[in-house]
Amino acid sequence: MVHSQFEDRARKRSIWPAAVALAALLGALGTLGVSAAPPAATDASGVTHWNRLATSTLVAIPGPNGGAPPAFQINMAMVQGAVYDAVNAIGPKQHQPYLLDRRTGAKASVDAAVATAAYDVLSELVSTAPERAPFPGRAGLLSTLSTEHAASLGAIADNASKRQGVVIGHAAAAAMLDAREDDGRFGPSAWVPNTAAGHWWPLLNAMGQQILDPTPWAGDVEPFFMQSSSQFRSAPPPALDSQQWADEFNEVKSLGRIDSSTRTADQTYRARWWQSAPVLSWNEVSRELITRTGIDAADSARLLALQNLSGADAAINCWNDKYHFDFWRPWNAIPRATEDGRVDTEPDATWTALLTAPYPEWVSGHNCLDGAHVAVLQVFFGDDPAGGPFQITSTFANPGGPAVREFETFSQPLAELIEARIWAGLHYRSGDVEGQRLGRNVAAYGVANYLQPVGN
Repeated sequence: MVHSQFEDRARKRSIWPAAVALAALLGALGTLGVSAAPPAATDASGVTHWNRLATSTLVAIPGPNGGAPPAFQINMAMVQGAVYDAVNAIGPKQHQPYLLDRRTGAKASVDAAVATAAYDVLSELVSTAPERAPFPGRAGLLSTLSTEHAASLGAIADNASKRQGVVIGHAAAAAMLDAREDDGRFGPSAWVPNTAAGHWWPLLNAMGQQILDPTPWAGDVEPFFMQSSSQFRSAPPPALDSQQWADEFNEVKSLGRIDSSTRTADQTYRARWWQSAPVLSWNEVSRELITRTGIDAADSARLLALQNLSGADAAINCWNDKYHFDFWRPWNAIPRATEDGRVDTEPDATWTALLTAPYPEWVSGHNCLDGAHVAVLQVFFGDDPAGGPFQITSTFANPGGPAVREFETFSQPLAELIEARIWAGLHYRSGDVEGQRLGRNVAAYGVANYLQPVGN
């Protein structure tokens, strides 16, 4: 049973309490990153190429079929976990494996192992994605993956090293796919409708139909690092009779309205700019920094695995929180403000948010993912990466300004994201703060307990 496989893995590792793990993570920024290079270090071009191909492939899956943000992140974790195991299995043991308890010779081709592991997992994910929405691009994605796989292997000399790399790549992918059988993906919806004050209710589309979460099952998926899908349960939302609730209600009411007179044009641009998939943003940043710093394939595979496995668990715990608390969005609360029992929260039946999302408020999914990704990046590169600013490209269709922006530190985008989701009318302030806290706690736990250097 898959459940017992996850329990067995958890029992084999020393488990730190969340607060201790977070303190260890924050205290070690910039010190856990690159390990001593293996005897025959390989550049990371194959790792970054297949990471880029994975993001572009998985984001093209229709939302209900597994392309929505939390499912996208879970799929990326499967790919990068398999790639890590394939690379880590070659030569002298540098780090503990994730799943694959098998090794191959030091001369095995890393590039062949990477391409094979990534291809096997990606092609399986695309092939088996349930068609809950039309998926006319499935055949094209599979064809592109096949072509890319052939090109990657075709660039490697046909010898024993290549064959060893292919074999270990297949083994790493099989270990991942076997472990994720019956893991809760595409299960039943976790939403229990409740029309009482304080509970989320979906918006309606032009035909009067409810706009529902395309992947409401994400919070019940077996985690990759955590021991349960609610291990890092957030603090609850503010009570509706509290001053905190009134303050946060009135803040988003003023700043988040679609035609707000208090939100500046620059704030509107930034709110729209951040309406972009965190998986795409932070994997792009990792590839940029991997190339800039010249870290090798082994360390790059470990970075991307820790980052995406932590991101997946952050998404799982976050979506579990969303349906556990079932807290109403600003566009639910503001028209119904008379129901919260406070005189300082006035209703506005005409209020509409700048941006919307089809699932409960608490906590911010974007900030959960950002918190996890950035925490791992800070461990490897510090808060201020060497070599100057790094770039992030927004995938939002019309952010109202440049799509590419530069940041000097990782703290800068995290601080801006808390404000941006308020400017967008999507979240209350503490929902953003708690989302980042959840993501960073998950990442701290993953870094402290998994993919450790041998001997730790």
